[in-house]
Amino acid sequence: MAKLTQDELLAQFEGMTLIELSEFVKAFEEKFDVTAAAAAPVVVAGAGGGAAAEAVEEKDEFDVVLTGAGEKKIQVIKVVRELTSLGLKEAKDLVDGTPKPVLEKVNKEAADKAKEALEGAGASVEVK
Repeated sequence: MAKLTQDELLAQFEGMTLIELSEFVKAFEEKFDVTAAAAAPVVVAGAGGGAAAEAVEEKDEFDVVLTGAGEKKIQVIKVVRELTSLGLKEAKDLVDGTPKPVLEKVNKEAADKAKEALEGAGASVEVK
């Protein structure tokens, strides 16, 4: 078996959906008994005048919450199915039961893309 270069691997990942990539990461973690957690930033507190420096946490995980389906419910169901691995019935139930989270704990870019896609289909969306 030929060994893939880093560029070839990145090209493969680039063509994957978020769901496929998420499933790959889970399988990788299980296979090699590792965790793909982002490194936490290190904060050094200064002792100037006895006041401790406070670190401002930047939010890196977002939830995309469907707040309303709008008039084009069928289009919204299709987009929900594209964003998730839900079947038709599950996606319909999610859309009918708003407000409900569509995606949870995703990065800012994925949350923005999901929000844009859902709003494009006529849905009302919040990113938390």
